[in-house]
Amino acid sequence: VIFPIGNMPKEDVRRIAEEAHLPNAHRRDSQGICFLGQIDYNDFIRRHLGERPGPIIELETGRKLGEHRGYWFHTIGQRKGLGLSGGPWYVVRKNVDENVIYVSNGYGTDKQYGRTLRLDEMHFISGNPWKDADGPVDIMFKNRHTPHMMRGRFTRTGDRQWVIESEEDVQGIAPGQFAVIYDPKGHLCYGSGVITL
Repeated sequence: VIFPIGNMPKEDVRRIAEEAHLPNAHRRDSQGICFLGQIDYNDFIRRHLGERPGPIIELETGRKLGEHRGYWFHTIGQRKGLGLSGGPWYVVRKNVDENVIYVSNGYGTDKQYGRTLRLDEMHFISGNPWKDADGPVDIMFKNRHTPHMMRGRFTRTGDRQWVIESEEDVQGIAPGQFAVIYDPKGHLCYGSGVITL
């Protein structure tokens, strides 16, 4: 491992990664939203994805409360910009296939927090955390962009499915976001996976 790399041209970093046969040597460059700078997020998304109206559904009752302009404008835990009366309302779930936003008026700890993260599309970058074992392994993990790691147990539940059982409550478990898995000391990154329902 070579750090820091901030003073190296990207071409040199790519060449070194290729020579070391790193799995991300040919990965596309990041085009993440952090590169927007002063551009308004909603304007950027609207320009690139457009609008697609869909229902806003109350999670507890299944009642339609209104319409949104596209699920991509909303994040789990979001409160502002929903245009609903009788609030506060919070986005608690999204069905991206059907373009449905689910909200809850009572975004208490039972909805805002959870301890189980289901993962798909795991990408292991530094070996098999199970070695010879089949059962759960102790890990540290980060959910979304949280600054601190949490302790949990990591279990393979299917061919392409994994589960993290956290030792503490995890806020805003959001399908489509990433969880990053580390060894029990938090020193070695095993890889990451996409959070699913």
